[in-house]
Amino acid sequence: MAVRIRCVVKKGGTLPEYKTPGASGADAFAFLESPVTIGPGERKLIPTGVYTEIPEGFEIQVRPRSGLALKCGVTVLNAPGTIDSDYRGEIGVVLINFGAEPFTVKHGDRIAQFVVCAVPVGAFERVDSIGETDRG
Repeated sequence: MAVRIRCVVKKGGTLPEYKTPGASGADAFAFLESPVTIGPGERKLIPTGVYTEIPEGFEIQVRPRSGLALKCGVTVLNAPGTIDSDYRGEIGVVLINFGAEPFTVKHGDRIAQFVVCAVPVGAFERVDSIGETDRG
């Protein structure tokens, strides 16, 4: 099932893209005027140049790329990050460097994955007690 997500991409930016037919996540790309270096233990917000209009009832989850995590120790800090259907600002990705060496992000680098997910809305109800389980 394809969910239509309208995107505005800044000039010179890249639309998120699925690299293979079976990919769950679409690669998200850095949109930078100049390279950004993230030192060991540092975190930085990396812009993507992408603005979205997500249908109500869906979200985009921002997830790490396993290659960056394994090879460089760089990951998405608030994974998974959530882009709500009513958010219209530029999507940024909070990267953190858990590696031992500085990591430089350049314009056009793949920095995260966007996964489109359905989001049912819960109806929270106040009650006097809840059922028990074996787990407690």
